[in-house]
Amino acid sequence: MRESLKTNRMTGKALVLAWGFAVVAALAALAPVAMTGAGMQTYAGAGIVLKVSPERSEIVVSMQEIPGFMDAMVMPLSVRNARDLEGLLPGMMIDFALVVSGKSSHADNVRVRPFVSLENDPQGAGRIAVLQEVLAKNPGSALCVGQHVPDFSLTDQNRQQVALSQFSGQVVAMTFVYSRCPLPNFCFRLSNNFGQLQKRFGERMGHDLILLTVTLDPIHDQPDALAKYGSIWNANATSWHLVTGPPAAIQKVTGMFGVIYSPDEGTMTHSLHTVLIDRQGNLAANLEGNEFTSKQLGDLVETVLNRAPARVSRAKL
Repeated sequence: MRESLKTNRMTGKALVLAWGFAVVAALAALAPVAMTGAGMQTYAGAGIVLKVSPERSEIVVSMQEIPGFMDAMVMPLSVRNARDLEGLLPGMMIDFALVVSGKSSHADNVRVRPFVSLENDPQGAGRIAVLQEVLAKNPGSALCVGQHVPDFSLTDQNRQQVALSQFSGQVVAMTFVYSRCPLPNFCFRLSNNFGQLQKRFGERMGHDLILLTVTLDPIHDQPDALAKYGSIWNANATSWHLVTGPPAAIQKVTGMFGVIYSPDEGTMTHSLHTVLIDRQGNLAANLEGNEFTSKQLGDLVETVLNRAPARVSRAKL
């Protein structure tokens, strides 16, 4: 009996110690990455750039959650080192140190996150080599942010001709997929992002915002196949057009945005891009990869939707 009580007491102490260690570990997880002195704390931040304002030394970021400190949200952040702003564009994923004091906060050591935008599966090495060969044949053909996007015309899931120019004055979001893609974190994820945009901007769809999904497999993805694919997200055909066309036309459109793709033993190896075109028909962002969330994409779309029109300066007479 005494041995049993002794064993129970020891077990109880072990449980208390284990619980104590668990509490300490949890508190440590909530602590800032570093204390930088003078009451400042530094946290590891990450997010997608929505706006860059060099004249104000500021960026607006759709930030990921920092556990124990802040929820995911859109925040304007001052940047004290001008070099951190060099080359930053809307749509880029960044990592940075969020420095917080009692009266202010700023982003430091801003770094663009390198995108892994190719299909990452066991056979990926060979596919990457193919894509690199394709890319080498078309150097420098992709549009840069701020450049005007040339008009193009393709056929949607209702067998209607759809031209980019018919959406003048609206924001257009584009992505590039193929309906037979077997990987849930690639084409399906990009299309699911559009499904979330359709929900978030329901009242603005069709007159403020247009979604274009361009197939990379035009031989198979004819209108009926695209209509079936779009039905997964209840795609409204008046505002979300899933488009196909002759292979040459698809190559022309994908080339504008640096999308590279190649058939590979019944599948399609391709890079991942989500494109935003502003109301003036200029390239507003070209997001590579699939690391951003649908909320972050929505925050970027909202920023472009609410952007004030560029002022046209009057020539001096």
